[in-house]
Amino acid sequence: MPRCLICKKRDVQHSFRPFCSRRCSDIDLAKWMNNSYAVPEEPDDGYASQVDPEAVKQLPYENNN
Repeated sequence: MPRCLICKKRDVQHSFRPFCSRRCSDIDLAKWMNNSYAVPEEPDDGYASQVDPEAVKQLPYENNN
């Protein structure tokens, strides 16, 4: 049985999944709203600027226009 992402209890309720209760669901929402969670930014290594768009068009993909 899966564990709640906040309190780690094994009693995950279907209606609050992946949390065990409304309380844990609200705690998670508050963390997102307070910027406690963040999606990491990808470092700019300059790779995108080195890719030749014409070379990409030549790749053997089915939906290549």
